[in-house]
Amino acid sequence: MLSTFLIALREGLEASLIVGILLAYLTRSGRKSSLGFLWLGVGLAIAFSMGLGAFLSFTSTQLSVRGEELFAGTTSLLAVTLVTWMVFWMKRSARGLRDELHGKMDEAVGMGNVALVFAAFFAVAREGLETALFIYTNFKTVSSDTAPSVGLILGLALAVVLGYLIYRRTVRINLSKFFTITGVALLVVAAGVLSHGINEFQNFGTLPGKASFAWDLPGATSPIATILDGTIGISTTLTWLQLLVWITYLGLTLKYYLKKSPVNKATPASVS
Repeated sequence: MLSTFLIALREGLEASLIVGILLAYLTRSGRKSSLGFLWLGVGLAIAFSMGLGAFLSFTSTQLSVRGEELFAGTTSLLAVTLVTWMVFWMKRSARGLRDELHGKMDEAVGMGNVALVFAAFFAVAREGLETALFIYTNFKTVSSDTAPSVGLILGLALAVVLGYLIYRRTVRINLSKFFTITGVALLVVAAGVLSHGINEFQNFGTLPGKASFAWDLPGATSPIATILDGTIGISTTLTWLQLLVWITYLGLTLKYYLKKSPVNKATPASVS
């Protein structure tokens, strides 16, 4: 529940801020007549994200056991790659995000309403793609769908509420600190997803070390063990290769993500 809540909150708030920037820009530039096309693009992006999640879930249920292992491992690696890239991209691009979106809106409006729909779609679909893929792979790491589903719903709901309040200037939060903290948390969750992906490839036979365990306590179940497995990927059964990959990924990504630089001091663009 905690990991899906975090993913949904972070990615949902990013998408909400993007929508808020686009709405504010069109409104203040006297282009309210184009808002309907903006919302159409946003709606299509949401439908695309939901469709991708449904496709991934349906596909995994139609595969054989070995096919599902390969599919789960591949999607895990893809999700981790995408999330890692997006976390570092947001760190680098936060300062110029608003101007970049404004420029795209100017180009789209000049080309017509269809272009505006596509501009809004791609601006939001990027977040939706990342969310759908990461949420799917995270669901594969837990034994029950109930708690993660609740976390997903609560995270998205809170993201929408916060995005609206920020747009209306009702609340102010330090977005730079928020995205830094949630970025670290996402990298930790990604390390867990990567660890489970490695295990899927080991079960499939692509990677060695399936029976070489750092520890093997399959009967040791507890709420703490469940939380650790569902968030950071440290389960009661872990191979040496999983542990090595987990430590290496987390060590490298956190080292460079938390490295101080002029870019890191930037404050993510507001919706004004």
